[in-house]
Amino acid sequence: MPELPEVEVVRRGLERWVGGRTVAEAEVLHPRAVRRHLAGADDFAHRLKGHRFGTPSRRGKYLWLPLADTGQSVLAHLGMSGQLLVQPHAAPDEKHLRVRVRFADELGTELRFVDQRTFGGLSLHDNTPEGLPDVIAHIARDPLDPVFDDEVFHQALRRKRTTIKRALLDQSLISGVGNIYADEALWRSRLHYERPTATFTRPVTAELLGHVRDVMNAALDVGGTSFDSLYVNVNGESGYFDRSLDAYGREGLPCRRCGTPMLRRPWMNRSSYFCPKCQRAPRVSS
Repeated sequence: MPELPEVEVVRRGLERWVGGRTVAEAEVLHPRAVRRHLAGADDFAHRLKGHRFGTPSRRGKYLWLPLADTGQSVLAHLGMSGQLLVQPHAAPDEKHLRVRVRFADELGTELRFVDQRTFGGLSLHDNTPEGLPDVIAHIARDPLDPVFDDEVFHQALRRKRTTIKRALLDQSLISGVGNIYADEALWRSRLHYERPTATFTRPVTAELLGHVRDVMNAALDVGGTSFDSLYVNVNGESGYFDRSLDAYGREGLPCRRCGTPMLRRPWMNRSSYFCPKCQRAPRVSS
């Protein structure tokens, strides 16, 4: 699933090519793509028609397009393979095209939602007073948000009494961090993924947050991380941060810091990649 950098790359593309445009017509080609819109495909298409998209917004991994003057937004859930593409009208339909949005202007492009695995989708929701779709009001701010409060996060981390990677993936504590960037930030911080959060001091938390921000900003600079053709930006281009990864996916390769072979361990139906020398496992209390 795309993490914060990948979703932000898509958001920036939508801001450039879709923000401010008025919907002439929306067409749902597969009902599963709007299954989270409980009123159904016809209602979804009808409610978009004639409305102008505001500035696309994001919190963590969640992306939405406000409908100006309606108090509602189209929430995009990209899932494992969802893509929001801006294509010329004449471009051939993608094999897994699910939703098409045409605009009431002469720019000659349309917005397409393509999803091979159909785990993602689009849905329309009422906004909270903050301007978020109401279904994601519980999602915490992300570390690149200028309003993110490091001290509040540190205190929440200490109270949570869990392990650090679980905490980084807990979207009610900090949003936008997924498996890839958690492993990268923990490697940079020399922290084992099972370190208890109760042991974190303010300096340790501050250093970790600094590395989380650094790795995400570095990924943003090169368009995010792509391991296959399923994650692309709105122009269909892949990101290149996978070439700069220090931990994720590097099982058996030498640690870039000390040369020790990197390890992979199963973790919560995922994998954790780490250096056994640089990232010492915490001692088990007897």
